[in-house]
Amino acid sequence: MLQLHFTKDTLPDHVSSDFQTLNKFSEQQFLSLTDLLFQFLLEPKESERFLAQLTEFAGENGMGAGPLRSLMKSILLLPHGLTEDKASHFSDQWKIHYPVLSRLAVAQTLMVNQLVDMEWKFGVTVGTSELQKAGNIFLQLKLVLRKGNTTENVYMELTLPQFYNFLHEMERAKANMECFS
Repeated sequence: MLQLHFTKDTLPDHVSSDFQTLNKFSEQQFLSLTDLLFQFLLEPKESERFLAQLTEFAGENGMGAGPLRSLMKSILLLPHGLTEDKASHFSDQWKIHYPVLSRLAVAQTLMVNQLVDMEWKFGVTVGTSELQKAGNIFLQLKLVLRKGNTTENVYMELTLPQFYNFLHEMERAKANMECFS
C-alpha cells in the first residue's frame, strides 16, 4: 500500500488501477493528455474548457469522461506511479512550466483575503472615568476585505502604539509581496 509523502495517508485503491490504465496509453495519447493537464494548470479559470477537452479526448479514445477525470486526479496526486518514459515526460513538462505554476500558486495564496478599501479616523479620548486614559490617541479602522466573491467589513480600534505596530507589519508585508513580483 502506497502512502502520500507529506501526510502519510494511504492512497485509495483506485489510484493504482488508474496508473495501470495510464501506463497502457500510447505515447501520443499520454502526450496529448499531459498537454491538456498543463494547459489547465496554467489557466485554472478555464475549467469548463478543460472539462470539454477531457470529454472530447475520452470520446476519441473510447473512454468514459468520469474515469478520465479520476486518471487526471491520480496523475496530479502521485506522478511517480507512471512508467519511466511517461514519468520522464511528465517531469520534463513540470520543469518547463514550473516558474509560471509557482507564480500562479503564490498569487492565489496571497489573494485569499484581498484588501479592497480602508477607512480610518484618528481620535483623542476627551472624557473618561479613568484619569490616565484622558488625552489618549486612538485610531479606528474599517477594512474592506474580498473573500472569494464577497466582501467583508472588519472594524478595529487601535491605540497609537498598536497602530505603529500594525503599520510596521503592513510595511513588512508590502516588502515581502514586492519580492515576489
